[in-house]
Amino acid sequence: MSFLTVFQRGIAMFKPLQIAPSILSADFMHLADDIALMERAGAALVHVDVMDGHFVPNLTMGVPIIRQLRKATDLPLDVHLMIENPLRQLDWFLQAGCHVVTVHAETLYGAELDQAVDRIVEAGCLPALALRPRTPVEVLAPVIGRLHMVLVMSVEPGFSGQRYHEGSELKVAAVARMARAVGNHDLLIEVDGGIGPATVGLVAAAGADVMVCGSAFFDAADPARALAEVRERGDAARLAALQGQEGPQGFSGPKGGAACR
Repeated sequence: MSFLTVFQRGIAMFKPLQIAPSILSADFMHLADDIALMERAGAALVHVDVMDGHFVPNLTMGVPIIRQLRKATDLPLDVHLMIENPLRQLDWFLQAGCHVVTVHAETLYGAELDQAVDRIVEAGCLPALALRPRTPVEVLAPVIGRLHMVLVMSVEPGFSGQRYHEGSELKVAAVARMARAVGNHDLLIEVDGGIGPATVGLVAAAGADVMVCGSAFFDAADPARALAEVRERGDAARLAALQGQEGPQGFSGPKGGAACR
């Protein structure tokens, strides 16, 4: 259930934040162990960062890894396609066992946005669009009513370990307002980049539902405790926003702090 639905129906419907550890920061020599660690810690999804070396400079993983992940876990696979030609390659990923498939709005033009959403839905997956930090939320307008999720990048995609871009919470709030305006109260808002105990409250109070964490989880001395702390701080900020009736239009929580991814 999204924060937007909770805002509509009241605090009694409150659900905890979802945490999606990014396996980009996992130990690929022991990936099955790290997936099991995520499951024990209470992760909601497995975030898979696919980079093609063109849309972003880095080259990471592809379809074979996703197929193996599907065999290794029952957790939903949250696949973030940072690729230059998603319409050309989309079917490969749709057939690999993805649950949520996120394409970048910057790679699609005009009718291509609808085409991408159509193909994801027809394959039985959940459609999502990602926005780079400089991309305006208005590009979502043609399809936001049909989306399962919007991924707000709070760092430039392609590199881990970056600091949270100040003001990203404003984009989260803008996405939430846009979704409410078209009646998509079930839209989930995911945030990726620099999310940790010091920043999660900002985006959570603004309307975010899903937090991507990489090194903050896998490099922690106690990953389960690290995940719980991010979720607890985010939930506290969301409850404060609901009780103050700020909802997704406003936000509260600590400012600044070190990035965790």
